[in-house]
Parts: sequence; C-alpha cells; structure tokens
Amino acid sequence: MRFGATPTGETVDRHVLTNGRMRVGILTLGAIVQSVELPDGTDVVLGLPTVADYLQRSRYFGALVGRYGNRIAGGCFTLDGVSRQLPCNDNGNSLHGGKAGFDKRIWRAEADGERAVRLTYVSADGEEGYPGTLTTSVTYTLTERDELRIDYHATTDAATVLNLTNHSYFNLAGSGDVRDHVVTIEADHYLRVDAGKIPLPGAPTPVAGTPYDFTRPTAVGARLDGCYDHCYVLRPGGVMRVEEPVSGRTMEVTTTEPGVQFYTGHMLDGIATPYGRQAGLCLETQHFPDSPNRPDFPSTVLRPGQEHVSTTTYRFAG
Repeated sequence: MRFGATPTGETVDRHVLTNGRMRVGILTLGAIVQSVELPDGTDVVLGLPTVADYLQRSRYFGALVGRYGNRIAGGCFTLDGVSRQLPCNDNGNSLHGGKAGFDKRIWRAEADGERAVRLTYVSADGEEGYPGTLTTSVTYTLTERDELRIDYHATTDAATVLNLTNHSYFNLAGSGDVRDHVVTIEADHYLRVDAGKIPLPGAPTPVAGTPYDFTRPTAVGARLDGCYDHCYVLRPGGVMRVEEPVSGRTMEVTTTEPGVQFYTGHMLDGIATPYGRQAGLCLETQHFPDSPNRPDFPSTVLRPGQEHVSTTTYRFAG
C-alpha cells in the first residue's frame, strides 16, 4: 500500500507482514522497519508517521544502513592501493554510508506471501565515494516462532567495502524509556573508542570488571547513566537478550555477524526527533567500525565473484 512520496515524487510503499499473531510494517524508503506489533497490539519499535518525518526527523529509525554501517575514520580508506574519500557526516568521520546512504534510498520490493518481503537496491559505482556497482537485497520474514528474520545478500562488480545492519530502536514497554530494560550480551570483549567513536589501537578490551559487562542480565540504567554506544565482540554463536520487567516481554537476538553495536538512544532529544532521551535501544549486528583501516579486524572487503550473506533474527515473547 502507498505510504507517501518523496519531495522528488518517488512513491514510498508500506508492506505488512503477518503470521496471524504479529504484524510488521516495512517501508520501501530505506528498507525501514516501521513497526513491530506484538500479539497484544504493542508496537515495540520506534517509527514515524510520514515520509517527511523519515527524511527530516529520523535518526536512522528502523533503517537498513550502508554501504558501511557505523564509522570510518576521516571518511578515508585505501583499497588495493587506491585511496578513497567518503563524505564526512559525523564529527569528521563517515557514518552509516554518508550523507545519502541506503537509509535514504528507495528500494524495489517483491512480496512473498503475507510473511516475507524482499527489497533490492543497486548502488552505482562512486555513490557516496564507494567503488563498484553493488547490488544489495534484504529479506524480512516473520516466522511462525514470532521471529523477525533479516537475511542480507550483496554482490559487486569491483572491490568495495561493506557493512550492512538494521538500525531499529526497540522499546519492549511500547512507551517511556528503556533504562529499566534488562540486557544480556554474550560478549567478553568490546572496542574502546576515542572522542569521535573510532576504535582505539590495540586488541579488544575485556568487559570483565568494567561498566561494559553485560554477560549477566543488567538494567540499561544501572551504570554509566545508561549511556552506551559501543561495539561488542560477540562470542561464537553469542546471543543477545532484552527483557522488559513490568510486562515480561522479551526479545532474543542471534546473528551470523561478529559484533553488535549497542546504542541506548541517549542522544535522542525529543526536539529534532519526536522521541526523547533513551526512548529505545539498538542492537545493530555488524562487522566492526573502521574495519577498512584496521587489518587486525575481520575484513569487510567484498570482491567480484564473492557473495556477502548474513542473517540476524529477533525473536519476541511475552
């Protein structure tokens, strides 16, 4: 169904997935997860009502971000001996694909019954400074187990770098803030960052004995005033869990990615966006920030003939 149109006249559609209990709204703008309604009717993601809101007031709410989710220091990297300069849109760094990343593009959608939709976007060589024509698809599936499954796939005709993720903000209470949400992240290390949120040199830092330890269930607001925006190095097969203690609603996240950016929405201000401080939390499954400049990190290089394949699943209960 038609959701609206961009200022240039491009149509934005909304697809609704249902498994008979849950309903999930997906937009062709930015491959955005606009809503996740649980069986009791509670919407547990932060969404916006109009195209204009998403273009002017969004902080990547529900979006598919790329080509490179998270930050690249100075917007610079060298690939196969060629230096590349990207637009800098975050304190001198490139964030989430630049000024006009995948979150601002119109994706082509193909529905697969009531439970799945596949969205595709072709990013031209040189778009936002990235080399290679990149074809990306993302399939959202609402399973019988009340899971929202996200399958990513990408190919390129020239070597490029790639780090795709979904930027949904979750609030299992449906309103208020997430300070009382209890979080578990099966990760024994995290990446310390500088003032620009670029990982510092050296090996990942153990979480043990620090405020960044979520290996045991811990309330968001229990430490550091609930302010987190850090990448965690997941254990192999590591699981993330979130529980809202009043309602008893839970979310369990699994992924094939090596890391997750845990962000608690403390930079939301309720003015530039309609949501206030800590109105939602993000678990952005991904490779590590600034990987194109860090040969010690898992590679984010994609070459012709290779396929990027990744899966993340959010399972809801309660």
